[in-house]
Amino acid sequence: MNKKKKPFLGMPAPLGYVPGLGRGATGFTTRSDIGPARDANDPVDDRHAPPGKRTVGDQMKKNQAADDDDEDLNDTNYDEFNGYAGSLFSSGPYEKDDEEADAIYAALDKRMDERRKERREQREKEEIEKYRMERPKIQQQFSDLKRKLAEVTEEEWLSIPEVGDARNKRQRNPRYEKLTPVPDSFFAKHLQTGENHTSVDPRQTQFGGLNTPYPGGLNTPYPGGMTPGLMTPGTGELDMRKIGQARNTLMDMRLSQVSDSVSGQTVVDPKGYLTDLNSMIPTHGGDINDIKKARLLLKSVRETNPHHPPAWIASARLEEVTGKLQVARNLIMKGTEMCPKSEDVWLEAARLQPGDTAKAVVAQAVRHLPQSVRIYIRAAELETDIRAKKRVLRKALEHVPNSVRLWKAAVELEEPEDARIMLSRAVECCPTSVELWLALARLETYENARKVLNKARENIPTDRHIWITAAKLEEANGNTQMVEKIIDRAITSLRANGVEINREQWIQDAEECDRAGSVATCQAVMRAVIGIGIEEEDRKHTWMEDADSCVAHNALECARAIYAYALQVFPSKKSVWLRAAYFEKNHGTRESLEALLQRAVAHCPKAEVLWLMGAKSKWLAGDVPAARSILALAFQANPNSEEIWLAAVKLESENNEYERARRLLAKARSSAPTARVFMKSVKLEWVLGNITAAQELCEEALRHYEDFPKLWMMKGQIEEQGELMEKAREAYNQGLKKCPHSTPLWLLLSRLEEKIGQLTRARAILEKSRLKNPKNPGLWLESVRLEYCAGLKNIANTLMAKALQECPNSGILWSEAVFLEARPQRKTKSVDALKKCEHDPHVLLAVAKLFWSERKITKAREWFHRTVKIDSDLGDAWAFFYKFELQHGTEEQQEEVRKRCENAEPRHGELWCAVSKDITNWQRKIGEILVLVAARIKNTF
Repeated sequence: MNKKKKPFLGMPAPLGYVPGLGRGATGFTTRSDIGPARDANDPVDDRHAPPGKRTVGDQMKKNQAADDDDEDLNDTNYDEFNGYAGSLFSSGPYEKDDEEADAIYAALDKRMDERRKERREQREKEEIEKYRMERPKIQQQFSDLKRKLAEVTEEEWLSIPEVGDARNKRQRNPRYEKLTPVPDSFFAKHLQTGENHTSVDPRQTQFGGLNTPYPGGLNTPYPGGMTPGLMTPGTGELDMRKIGQARNTLMDMRLSQVSDSVSGQTVVDPKGYLTDLNSMIPTHGGDINDIKKARLLLKSVRETNPHHPPAWIASARLEEVTGKLQVARNLIMKGTEMCPKSEDVWLEAARLQPGDTAKAVVAQAVRHLPQSVRIYIRAAELETDIRAKKRVLRKALEHVPNSVRLWKAAVELEEPEDARIMLSRAVECCPTSVELWLALARLETYENARKVLNKARENIPTDRHIWITAAKLEEANGNTQMVEKIIDRAITSLRANGVEINREQWIQDAEECDRAGSVATCQAVMRAVIGIGIEEEDRKHTWMEDADSCVAHNALECARAIYAYALQVFPSKKSVWLRAAYFEKNHGTRESLEALLQRAVAHCPKAEVLWLMGAKSKWLAGDVPAARSILALAFQANPNSEEIWLAAVKLESENNEYERARRLLAKARSSAPTARVFMKSVKLEWVLGNITAAQELCEEALRHYEDFPKLWMMKGQIEEQGELMEKAREAYNQGLKKCPHSTPLWLLLSRLEEKIGQLTRARAILEKSRLKNPKNPGLWLESVRLEYCAGLKNIANTLMAKALQECPNSGILWSEAVFLEARPQRKTKSVDALKKCEHDPHVLLAVAKLFWSERKITKAREWFHRTVKIDSDLGDAWAFFYKFELQHGTEEQQEEVRKRCENAEPRHGELWCAVSKDITNWQRKIGEILVLVAARIKNTF
């Protein structure tokens, strides 16, 4: 047996041995290699596999997903810059240093993103705006129509017809099952149809057949409706009277039910409808279920903790809100039994109970809480008689003598003498109440009041009001020299007692003193506290702001005190003197202004404007010699000053001293020759009618100042006045060669050509001017008006569109554009103008004129006020405003506009300058010019 056994049996196969390789059994797979064949829905061997892994198909999907997770390192997935699409090391472990690296990279990315964030957001915003401009929303396209909805009145709105229903008739009126009550005649008729007839109708024998009303042969009330064959014969025993009675009974029941409901009141009780409706409306806004839940919850709170006052108050208020007032009263009274020491519960009980019962409740509350101030106050409120109120409060003060509230309430009810006695007792009981001390001081005589305030300062050394009251007391009794001392001592004492001096609070107190008429106290307080807590370099700026704030609050004495203090600290500051002078001019008297200016020129002799203000004030008061003397002093301080020379000339010419004015101008031309001096010299000769002298002076001036456009304008206008059009044109052309950027010169030349009928030449001049002076609204406006006056409205509109493209923020162009539009489009155009130039006076004036043309008087007046407030120097606005008031205002309103215009002294405006610079009006005052300009205005807009 052993000899026959193979030597290799039971031994391991040699390395690299493949069974069957020697006999060629390779290249195929048997079932033993791959296992048994199984369907995808067959269950796996594991009987307890979790859901999603219980079939062969689930297992295969899982393996496939695991294979998909492996990275695709194919060449097609490789990029030279980014590498592979996925992370090469995603399968590796994620360690702490990886986390730190990721955080650093994230911070870097965030930092780089923030650097470009503003630029990127700006670019995105611009792209969105560009897109919106190219493709506006439907909402924007209809914005102008939607604006007009603001003008729709309620009647117009209600008269808009309802939108029609586009559905067909069957959809609009669906057929529901209709139940129509059957009439009695129907029953009566059909009762007869079921009876047996024993006799023959004579008509049947006569005609030999059935006499039917319809050719169909059927005796029916309606064709094809109800035949005798479809109706079961009745017995004939129905009692119609009983049916009628039953129907009436049913109707009565229905009506009685409806009469109890709100909707039925219109039928049953039309007079009491509203009253009953109000009584039916629940006074609470919550749901019934919420109220039930709240009631249950509060009941639980009360039962759990019956000594908790808020639970009883909340329960009572819930019942009060739901309309169950008696339940609320019962609950709160139960609460007073459970919480007798709760002030709030007693007060709530007194509130819920009616008058006399409330008094009884309060009396009960006082027995339980004899120290409660609020309950005593409530008891006094419940009393209607003054004596009863006094009695209650005095009783209260016996129990609570240190209550300031009770003392104040009691004192308010007393006469002054009794009040003084009570207050003397009150300050003993409440020595720390400032109000009681001050009230007592007000009621005492001067001597006693001083004693009272001294006692008050001893008891309350930290309150500033006592010191200020003491200062006011001294001022009221004529001791103004004591006021300064008291305020200084107040500051020292309060600081010694550790009180911080709050500058804003003291300034408010000073403003209150100003309003009360205590001028000395107000000024003393201002002087004492104005410099506290301010850095040295901020003093001037802060004080000027404080003065403006006081003026805004109408505390003029405070502002005057601030300016006085500032001028002491900065005596050589011209700007402070000017602010103070303008303050006196606007809010003070002429004497105070002149006194201030006299001090100002002593400290700032080189400030020409201060000298001129002083001279003008004297001149306006009619004191010409004094004005001359001031200007003479100004000459000494400012030799060869152009402003002072011209002011002296104006003073003499306005007072008809023409020779003196000529001599002054000649002196000025020799000692301080300037273009303005020459211009004033030419104008003086021109207005006095010395044309030859004016022309000679003008030629002389142009030899020295050929680049001064006003001289060329005057030369041309003098020639134009003499009807010498060629010479005028030549003067303007020469001027434009020297001053090509002077808009008025271009306009004068263009108007000259237009005046002599040369429209083409005028148009060419304006085009040339626009080329030399681009983006000039005045030239564009003149071009538009030239075409409009020539009747070429289309060209005018085209030019206006180009002008607004070149000068999109020009108010004068927008104001003209509004009135170029047809009436229906003007409002839309005005809205666009306000968007572009919200604070431009010309646009505001155009809007005011628009409202005026629509007869919206109140709105127009409001916009006129807004216009003259935003630019008081625009004379046209004042003229239109005055014209408006002449037509629609009272005499007082007209006078107010005229006075405001005279104070504002406007110098600019197209219409205004046309009148004010006319040589025939050279001596007219502001008020006279206003009347002349208003007379020229025509309501053609």
